[in-house]
Parts: sequence; structure tokens; C-alpha cells
Amino acid sequence: MRAFAAARRMAGARFRPQGSDPATGLDCVGLVWAAYTAAGCVLERPRGYPLRGWSRDWVEAGLGDAGFVPAAGKRREGDVALIAYPAGQLHLAILGSASFVHAHAGLRRVVETPLDAIGEAACWRLETR
Repeated sequence: MRAFAAARRMAGARFRPQGSDPATGLDCVGLVWAAYTAAGCVLERPRGYPLRGWSRDWVEAGLGDAGFVPAAGKRREGDVALIAYPAGQLHLAILGSASFVHAHAGLRRVVETPLDAIGEAACWRLETR
């Protein structure tokens, strides 16, 4: 899907909390919205969210408000992964066939990572409009 290709082109952009522009920095939410925008999809982007401490319900509601639905079946390129890390931290990434792109806070940039490193993730797919 075009959103994954767009996200891949953003690899190397710096990490910035609540960042939504590849030129000035992205966080995981901003990356998803910037990639889908670059792919021609206009989405309602959540604002004022915390860097840490999101509730799963809040994240899922935000994805739903933007037009994403839980993906049934096999993961597909362009799906958005909702990753739950052990400490309760939630993270978003865009899936490719063999890798995923995400805004890595620790590395302070957007990176592409092999898909086998994603672990357990719930996948969301943009509903065809």
C-alpha cells in the first residue's frame, strides 16, 4: 500500500513528541497520519495526546475516528500495528510485507525494523471510503 511506501521514505526523520511533519519531526501517531496523508488519505489526527500513559481504549477510539477498523485475517502492507510493550506503553507502526516503520523514541528517529521484531500487535486497516 502507498502508506507504507510513504512511511519508508520518512525513515531518518527525527523523533519529536507530537510531531506530525517529517521536516520537523514525528512521533508514532504523527508518522501514521503523515504517511497516510502522503498516500492521499486525509485523516482526522488526534491532538493533545500524552507521550506515555495512553489507554488502549483511547488509542482504539482514535484509530476508529480516523476510519481504521480492526484488521481481520492476515496482516497486510499498510496496516497500522498497535503494539503493547510490557510496561504498558502503546506504540503505532505501519506494516510492510517484511518490515515495519515506526518513530523510535530511543533512537530519536523514524526507523524501519524487520517484521519479526514486532511481537504481538493488533492490526488496524483503513476502511475503504
